[in-house]
Amino acid sequence: MSSLRILLICVLGLGPAAVGMAAESTADGQREQLDALRERISGLRAAMESKSGEKTVLSRQLQDSEQEIGRFARRLRVLDGRLERQRQRLHELQREHLAQRDALEMQRRALARQTRAAYAMGRQERLKILLNQQDPATVGRAMVYYDYLNRARAEKIRQIRGQMERLAETERVIRDEERKLAQLHEEQVRELAAMQHSQDQRRAVVAMLTRELNDQSEQLDRLQSDERELQTLLDGIGQALADIPVEDPQQVDFAGLRGKLPWPATGRIVNRFGSPKLGSLVWDGVMIAAPEGREVRAVHHGRVAFADWLRGFGLLLIVDHGDGYMTLYGHNQSLFKEAGDWVGVNEPVALVGSSGGREKAGVYFGIRYQGRPVDPAKWCRRPTGSKVG
Repeated sequence: MSSLRILLICVLGLGPAAVGMAAESTADGQREQLDALRERISGLRAAMESKSGEKTVLSRQLQDSEQEIGRFARRLRVLDGRLERQRQRLHELQREHLAQRDALEMQRRALARQTRAAYAMGRQERLKILLNQQDPATVGRAMVYYDYLNRARAEKIRQIRGQMERLAETERVIRDEERKLAQLHEEQVRELAAMQHSQDQRRAVVAMLTRELNDQSEQLDRLQSDERELQTLLDGIGQALADIPVEDPQQVDFAGLRGKLPWPATGRIVNRFGSPKLGSLVWDGVMIAAPEGREVRAVHHGRVAFADWLRGFGLLLIVDHGDGYMTLYGHNQSLFKEAGDWVGVNEPVALVGSSGGREKAGVYFGIRYQGRPVDPAKWCRRPTGSKVG
């Protein structure tokens, strides 16, 4: 008997309680793995910071200001979503309000027609109609008409009252929604002002850092140091993830998508893989110029291995895709994910920014295999000239 059949027999032989216990055990195991991964990455980060010992006051100030900007940008994104939903809700209510007013007008017109019909009958009271008629058949018909008109008129009045109550309730809800919208807008204005203040502080720090690194040899030393720190981080992540595989049988292996991957953002490639960077250094990824605040999306399914600020790369996100493949997204304005989170293809994971001390907005995109950089242009869809996404 094959191992697959044995497995099926074992699974089918389990009762509902046993299956539930197995699912709970699996969930507990996944939580333990996630906690272990985050603890390892946190420990690795702390070890790197204590070992480098070269983080200047300006570098720390830059990190603090850019992380604060990232938090503001994330909150503003949430606020924008709430504002949009509030506007849609208000728009729906206003449409409902118009429909209710139209319905009320129709009811009023119907009541007016019934009133004119009663007037055409001579504005006679029920007893007067009864006494004025000689023919019993005529009396019967008159009473039927009179009762019909009275019932119809009473029903229309009832409908109008109900319509007016619904209209008044809708108007009250609209006023409430308008107040909520105004409050959200005020909150957005405050967040924008606070974010602008943080951006002003960042610009001042970047200007001081630029003056500090005005010598080309100093810039080269800093870039080399940044690349060594990134490589140390990648090596540490590889070891941390060695016993936490990326498993999803429904996903296509990363290796099978060569030349088919989407680009992480819509923009223009301004620095290509292998092009000169400074001195003997070359670009080990690509730099995509794009407007600040544009979405950065994961190019493939995987687990976030790192989501933090790193000198030279700013707010950096690293996704592990299994089998030794990782993708890197740097210089973001804000990060949406944390270490251990799963991401899907084309899922927004960050916003384009200029963190890490850059002057122009864009996203650094790199691909690593077994820790070594490979050319993203050979893995992603063919660009149109320098335009991607």
